[in-house]
Order: sequence, then C-alpha cells, then structure tokens
Amino acid sequence: MNYRSLLVFAMSLGMVLSTALAEEESKKALIRDIATVEGVRDNPLVGYGIVVGLKGTGDSRQTIFTVQTLANALQRMGVQIPPGTARVNNVAAVFVTASLPPFARPGMQLDITVSSVGDAKSLEGGLLLLTPLSAADGQVYAAAQGPLTIGGYSAGNSGNVRQVNHPTVGRIAGGGLVERPAPVELRTFPKLALLLREPSFGTASEVASSINKDFGHSVALAADNRRVEIDLASAKATNLADLMAHIEGLGVTVHRRAKVVVNERTGTIVMGKDVRVGGVSVLHGNLSIQIATQYEVSQPEALSKGQTAVVPQRDVRAQETPARRVELGEGASVEQLVNGLQAIGATARDVIAILQAVKAAGALDADLEVI
Repeated sequence: MNYRSLLVFAMSLGMVLSTALAEEESKKALIRDIATVEGVRDNPLVGYGIVVGLKGTGDSRQTIFTVQTLANALQRMGVQIPPGTARVNNVAAVFVTASLPPFARPGMQLDITVSSVGDAKSLEGGLLLLTPLSAADGQVYAAAQGPLTIGGYSAGNSGNVRQVNHPTVGRIAGGGLVERPAPVELRTFPKLALLLREPSFGTASEVASSINKDFGHSVALAADNRRVEIDLASAKATNLADLMAHIEGLGVTVHRRAKVVVNERTGTIVMGKDVRVGGVSVLHGNLSIQIATQYEVSQPEALSKGQTAVVPQRDVRAQETPARRVELGEGASVEQLVNGLQAIGATARDVIAILQAVKAAGALDADLEVI
C-alpha cells in the first residue's frame, strides 16, 4: 500500500469514526432533561373566592356558602345586607389554584385555574374578584383577579341542553401576581444534589461519570438510584447558577426501564421498543350470548270468549368461536405480539387482557402499568 492509499484509508476511517461518534452523541440526553436540582421545585397555591358577572348560570340560593361569601364581600365595602335576601344567580363560589415557581419574585405573573365549588351551570363571561392565594404554610404568596376564559360552553334549558367540555372550570392567563418571594435561595445551599426524574442506578452512575469526566477529577457521586451529589469544594464553584448551567448542558446515556403502559378505559397501549417477551403461546377465544325477546299478539278465535293477550317469545343463542393461537419464540418483542394478536382479530381490550395474562405467566420482561 503506497502513501496515497494509506492517506485515503486514514481519512475514510476518520470520517466513519466521526460519524459514529456524532450518532452516539445524538442519542445522549442532556442532564437538564432527566434531572432536577434538589430543593428547587414548584409550590402549589390555593385560595377561595367568587366569580361575578355570570348570565344567570351561577350558584342557586341553596348554596349557602356563596350567599355568605357575597354578604361578607359587600360588608367589607361598607354595604350591609341580610344574607338570606341575596340572590346569587350571577355569582359563583370558586376555588382558585396556581403553581408558584422556584425563585419567584414579587410582581411575576402566574397562570390561574378557577373551579366552581357550588352548583353553578357555567362560568362563561365571569370575572374573578381579588382572591389571596396561600401555600401550605398558611402564608399569602400571590393574589389573583381577572376575567375567565373557559374551554367549553353549556347552552339550553330543561331537557334540551348541549354541553362541550367543562364550562365550570376556567383559566386566567397571567391573572395572578406574586406578592411574596418563594423561600428558595440558591446561594444559601450548603450542598448541591441532582434528582433523577426516573430512578435508575445506571443513569445515576452515567450522570456522575459525565460530570467527573468534564471536570477532570472526582466531583460527583451517585448516592442511590435517584440522587447524585456534587462536591462544591472540589468543583471550585463561585457561582452555583453558572455551575448548574454548565452541568445541565452535559450529555449522558440514559438507561431506561422496560415498561408497557395500558389504559383500560380507552384501550390505549404504549410500549418501549426494548420490551421483550419470553417464549409463550397464547390461545384466545370468544363466547357471545344473545338473548332476544319478541312480543306477539295472541288473538282468540271468533265466539270463543277468549281474550286478546300479548305473549313474549324469547330466543336465546350462544355462539363460541374457536380459540385462535399466537406463538412467539424467546426474545420476541411486544410489537410482534401485538401484531400477531391483531392478525387474529383481537381488539384493543383483548390485547390488554392478554398482556396482563402474559405478565402473570412471567413471560413479559417489563413492568406492566395499568392506568
């Protein structure tokens, strides 16, 4: 082999290796997509208020707490009314919920969800009056107010009613204002740790190895299958925000668990491509029983003094189809199993029942989650 041929071979080998490395890097997930910082989380907020301006679709007079809330709100404004005389057809009592993000500061806007707690028919066109929102510690962290938008409607009366989605739940985009900062200060953290969204010893080890490789020495340690601890002294970080921005951009290989998720209500089946099935033979049959009742009129003959009567004629039919068989070899995928079941005419609910039976038999090498 001459020098020119050797040079061409080396260039080709380099291109192949670079392409393989690029494909491997593209399969890696960023740390920010699979982990969060311990202690940095959202905080739920809740409040109780009233929605006004409804077009006769509010709570009825039987909803006592709505009448009391309206009377208390008017009393704070200097208007005294007997609670028993108030009509609240245009008013609805609601619970107001929101999520306070970490590092929130006063003045930030929050999206608000408003849900009816009485017997209101619809919140369409309503306006939420000023409502304080509290956290689990009882402190007020935000206040909400504004016009509602709902994703449905309800029209008609009596028995002629058409309803789309849920008209008793609405949202106010940016309707909440933060009044108190969230109790999370990154600069006061004595230590830093990452929490994996999906627990896995392999992924935790990969995250620690990726961080140590980037820093050139031991900085991170996988404490368990979900937590990765970072030594701030070894990282020599002067700013935790800059440190996390750098760490979150590192790529790691994720070791995902084999899982099959089924929804019995809708017949939905979601499975991973790496799910495998042991050697198994599935026989599935169907038994249907149909009972039909027809009413025939029995007419007596003339001058027989008999009476006309309605006689039920019942017809009972039972039909059982032959059992259909699907046989799979060792290491087959769930996709092959589902395709085989569909080939013999199994419905989505049949597939769910068969997957549960295969799991009970110990032939499904994955977690089966029913939601």
